Amino acid sequence: MLTRSTRSMVTFFNDFMIGGSPRELPSGTYEILVEEELLQGLSFEAYRRTATYLMVRGRGSNAGRTTMQVITQEDLEHAIASDRAFSETTNNSGAALSPQEDTT
Repeated sequence: MLTRSTRSMVTFFNDFMIGGSPRELPSGTYEILVEEELLQGLSFEAYRRTATYLMVRGRGSNAGRTTMQVITQEDLEHAIASDRAFSETTNNSGAALSPQEDTT
């Protein structure tokens, strides 16, 4: 089965929580990794998302470690919208997702 990975960056201007994680993450720029698989048997090329990951870089005593936190697209969109809404009430800029890069 053919797969592809797409990477993008998202910047949060406020501390945030995402998905079902009880851990609050600090503001900053995070990498998003999306994995998709090619749908077979179609007369055109189409992909189905199989996983979305938030890459969390370690800080402090965990510096140098990176974890891949499984999230959904909905979790990501909600976290971005929440950051944007909070930033608007405090006159900061909101989070923004960068364009995706195809890394097939």
